[in-house]
Amino acid sequence: MYTIASLHEMRRRLALAADDSSADADLLRSLQEASHTIESTTQRRYCPRLATLRVDFDPAERGEVVLPDDLLELQAIRDQSGEIDTQRIRRLPQDADLPASILQIQGGFTGALSIRGIWGWHDRWTTAWRDSHDSLSSAIDADAKTLGLADAAGIDATGASPRFKVGQLLRIADEYLRVIDIDSAGSQLTVLRGVNGSTASAHASGLGIDSYAPPPAIVDLCLRYAELLMRPGGFVDDEAPELLMRLRRVRL
Repeated sequence: MYTIASLHEMRRRLALAADDSSADADLLRSLQEASHTIESTTQRRYCPRLATLRVDFDPAERGEVVLPDDLLELQAIRDQSGEIDTQRIRRLPQDADLPASILQIQGGFTGALSIRGIWGWHDRWTTAWRDSHDSLSSAIDADAKTLGLADAAGIDATGASPRFKVGQLLRIADEYLRVIDIDSAGSQLTVLRGVNGSTASAHASGLGIDSYAPPPAIVDLCLRYAELLMRPGGFVDDEAPELLMRLRRVRL
């Protein structure tokens, strides 16, 4: 189900009529293959996930931790003595829009580390989540698969329309959700709950919904690859190697 670019964006790129869904299955397969190619080649994930990762103790790197993945937000960090005050931690690079690859811990640490955070790659993380300009029209429990909204077909805070798309990642409070179907007439979304390492939970009526916007350059690349794959004999290996290799994560 996960794709970097959405089926809606692919249909728009190909200038397909709104009522022409005959190629949707093929388009989705191409988007999934393109997404896999990009992420496997660059060794990065372009969709945020919540996770706790372990970093083994290296006495040669006292006080400095090379992270096993791209860290967008640090939530908590523990060593064998307990939780470490985040005020003691400096992330590198220090740019809040970019993921950290190294953590420097003032005073050092003891033993292996357990790092809880939001992991993934984005070059504009502080604006990656957008206000959908919609909210829950009724309360939901942790098991609900359908969300009632005010207007599922409206525009979001950036003027993008429709505000919701199949495959899109949403955020309500601390929970991530994935859109799998949209009922515009009934203003409802069918979703997967508690995705990307988050936990499904109850939410009150009126709670706002944010939507995730992947890095624009990566979305464009995904669409380009997917379009090439739709062509007879489509082959993408030589199309953008320079960009992909620049983005490739170096694992130290």
